[in-house]
Amino acid sequence: MKVEFAPLSLPLQRRLQTASVVQWVFSFLCLAQCCVAAFIALFFTRFWLVSVLYAAWWFIDREKPNKGGRKINALRKSIIWRYMRDYFPVTLVKTADLDPRQNYLMGFHPHGVLAAGAFINFCTDASGFSTLFPGITPHLMMLSLWFRIPFLRDYLMSGGLVSSSKESASYVLQKPGGGNLLTIIVGGAQEALDARPGSYTLLLKNRKGFVRLAIEHGTPLVPIFSFGENDLFNQVRNPKGSWLRQLQHRLQQIMGISLPLFHARGVFQYSFGLIPYRRPICTVVGKPIPVQRKHRPSEEEVDQVHQKYLNELSKLFEEHKAKYNIPEDKHLEFI
Repeated sequence: MKVEFAPLSLPLQRRLQTASVVQWVFSFLCLAQCCVAAFIALFFTRFWLVSVLYAAWWFIDREKPNKGGRKINALRKSIIWRYMRDYFPVTLVKTADLDPRQNYLMGFHPHGVLAAGAFINFCTDASGFSTLFPGITPHLMMLSLWFRIPFLRDYLMSGGLVSSSKESASYVLQKPGGGNLLTIIVGGAQEALDARPGSYTLLLKNRKGFVRLAIEHGTPLVPIFSFGENDLFNQVRNPKGSWLRQLQHRLQQIMGISLPLFHARGVFQYSFGLIPYRRPICTVVGKPIPVQRKHRPSEEEVDQVHQKYLNELSKLFEEHKAKYNIPEDKHLEFI
């Protein structure tokens, strides 16, 4: 006998969607501190052995974030990510097939404040990545700093996140047999300081390390533009040269992470809070750009491939912007 469950009411669905986003924002803002606090606090309880054993495991496993991580598909396919997908909602669009016999390097743009599109599309299967790109295993790079935090490092790796080091990137890109995809949010934390609605400024003009990496491994480059990524939060005005921007830049140099002062809506009201607005995100994956392998490419060769990448990214943006209500006079700006 088949048991059928009644569909959830719309108000309940919306509450579950909001709850999923709240826990995701919490994981970005507070989970690191909570994990450190729990690890230390356990030493002063009768459960001190948990921290001791974990510390031993942590030492033995310390290189795993640089060795492809430890993906747990059951967590990637959790229903909580589908609720988070529907909150915005998030859509993944394919413009070309990817050959599972090859490895790929994807450049994700823009960073946004919290990189929601990158997380949903490449750290979970909520937007149907495995269906759109069968035979391809996604990995998303994240600052190495986060993998030094107890417990949190294992949570991050479960979704396919890997350390943002050259060693880590090379490990994924040179895996034999193909079928691996490495996604790099090229603008990084610094680009987050320019993330605000209506902004199409990308920190990309002088970022060429990912291009050199692709040439060294002969890995095709795939441009991605995530429409709506910058529309999720408002940010306190911080023009270049202002005291706030200088302070943020200085803190980034010290800590490695940027601290954008953002705000949007609350949990029970819509006027102010840290929960993102319900605005659609559409992540468009472009066509692969073939790259000829060369162990030590010259600056000129890197510049040529980099310029081709900029052209293809701009072309991708121009071809799709009208579908997502972006004015005709708006174009990508590379700084």
